[in-house]
Amino acid sequence: MTYINTVTESDPGSKTAQMYARAQAGYGYLPNMVKAFSHRPEVMEAWNGLLASIKTGMDLRRYELVTMAAAKELRSSYCMLAHGSILLNGHFTAPELQAVVEDVETSPLNETERAIMRFAAKVVRDATSVSERDVDDLRRRGISDGEIFDIVAAAAVRCFFSKTLDALGAQPDGVYHEIEPHLKRALVVGRDIDAGCDLSRSA
Repeated sequence: MTYINTVTESDPGSKTAQMYARAQAGYGYLPNMVKAFSHRPEVMEAWNGLLASIKTGMDLRRYELVTMAAAKELRSSYCMLAHGSILLNGHFTAPELQAVVEDVETSPLNETERAIMRFAAKVVRDATSVSERDVDDLRRRGISDGEIFDIVAAAAVRCFFSKTLDALGAQPDGVYHEIEPHLKRALVVGRDIDAGCDLSRSA
């Protein structure tokens, strides 16, 4: 659900219908986050393009950890659940990911990953508090200036998407009820998961 009425588009040639079709093909259902952009599909298209350009210089695990750190600061349940689900696919077990969410410092991450998540959280929490010392700390860990840019960009861009979804009242999709219960509780840091589990292909 969202607070605004979403568009049900019957014209298969419209941008909204095309956006819906791509989402349904990729997810197997129409996510609430896609419906939230139904009035402005061109914005979703631009978002996907921006995100793809940022991710080009990052490996998947790093990108997802940065995104999780940002989403937690933003109290975005939707992004925590979505990106947590990706990390469960070959990167972490449910207990390991729960440990990452609950306390980065004692989690099964290496020191560089912990530093990256701390840095990403600081970018979101208060970018003006980031100092040259913070950047130098990443450099000492072998992270290049280009990679530091990627981390900053991935954290900063999450503010746009998470805040857009939450301000429009988009709830995480019912499919996330399938996540292991203890981990699910850790990932729900803001809005609750949609009570309905209707994963139909209809808009």
